[in-house]
Amino acid sequence: MKTATLMRSLALAPLIMLSIPAAMAADKAAQQSARARFEQDSAVCNSGRSNQDRATCMQEARAALAASQGGRLPEVDPSLARNATRRCAALPIDDRKDCEARMQGQGTTSGSAAAGGIYRELVTRTVGPVEPAASGAAPDPERK
Repeated sequence: MKTATLMRSLALAPLIMLSIPAAMAADKAAQQSARARFEQDSAVCNSGRSNQDRATCMQEARAALAASQGGRLPEVDPSLARNATRRCAALPIDDRKDCEARMQGQGTTSGSAAAGGIYRELVTRTVGPVEPAASGAAPDPERK
């Protein structure tokens, strides 16, 4: 019985060893993602687009980086996304779709709550109907 257990353990050892690099790669990707998020947060702080003074903003960005590297950063509250899309619900359907796209981060954003408002813009280009050819145009020889 001990031999069978030992053999199973030895058979699993290579599988465990193969999983270590994958776990290390996942950890490295998470660290890079956290660092990228910190860079984004820092850019917002330095541009003055946050609702805080620069020192407080940078302190929170550093705290979020430290927390994410320790695996303690919570996920974004899903109620924030729900609230954003609820604001669009009162609009007509065509406008609502554009509003929801802006709330999901499409388009450009400027301004701040501290400055009186956040302006979100999404440009959508549509092609109008094709005009018929001029009456003096030569007929299409392929058409009968």
